[in-house]
Amino acid sequence: MYNVYNKKASKMMHAHWTIAALQLVVGMVWSMVMWGSGMRKIPKLTASDITACLPIGLCMCIAHGGSVLAMAVGAVSFAQIVKACEPVFAAVVGLLIPPVDLKPTLAYAMLIPIVGGVGLACVKEGKGIDINVEAFMYASIANVAAAFKGKLGGSVTKALKSDKTKNMDAANVYAVNNIISLFFTLPMVIVSELPTLQKEWDHAVNEHGASSVIINIALSGFFYYIYNEFAFAFTASVGAVTSSVLNTAKRVIIIVVSAILFNEAMDKNTILGSAIAITGTFAYSLASKKKTEKKKKA
Repeated sequence: MYNVYNKKASKMMHAHWTIAALQLVVGMVWSMVMWGSGMRKIPKLTASDITACLPIGLCMCIAHGGSVLAMAVGAVSFAQIVKACEPVFAAVVGLLIPPVDLKPTLAYAMLIPIVGGVGLACVKEGKGIDINVEAFMYASIANVAAAFKGKLGGSVTKALKSDKTKNMDAANVYAVNNIISLFFTLPMVIVSELPTLQKEWDHAVNEHGASSVIINIALSGFFYYIYNEFAFAFTASVGAVTSSVLNTAKRVIIIVVSAILFNEAMDKNTILGSAIAITGTFAYSLASKKKTEKKKKA
């Protein structure tokens, strides 16, 4: 639902950093309501805790903005295919940024079908290589940011969640980082879109009506926040295999549904390449998590 409403909003108003920021605003409002109503405990963070979260929020800002831009300038299905390469970026970052995260050999071997599958999906029958360079670039930037977020954020979030006095369960960890991400996103709006924002808004309202634009942005923000909050809680509560299976299913569903709803062309190579890349991502995830489970048992 997030991908559907995000694409609709992006097609209506060509101010994509603004849309990304407004989606984060919706999430912030949701968090405030949850905290204000007492349905969720209010986080108790020190200045040093917030400072430690700043790199995570910055990476979330870039990852979110990159994804929104990729899906705005290209097909949702293509952006998801490129985002299937995220494990490749995570593996490289894990090796370059200390402490070194060395995966099992089998996990690294699974990077080959991921890259190969994405490459095959970019080869169109009778046309050769056909890449939306702009969408590919933005999706790749999102992948890099997501990889750094995982690397830099793991120890911080673990420490926050382990201290029960801070009220930082999985949902609150995401809520806090969502707000920090918003404050990093706002300068991007000011620098890149503020001078033309009124013009873009007026054009969108004239073409589609204010209520339609607002509803699509609001719903995309709501589903973006809920999807991520549930994902944080979900991955903390289930085993590696369940998580990998459903994450794989999620990407398949997004590609198929977006291709149908937005009439996105998918030829034989695109379908086969997507299947190979997503299967490789699934296998990489399983191979990587086996090592984690062995460490826990030890």
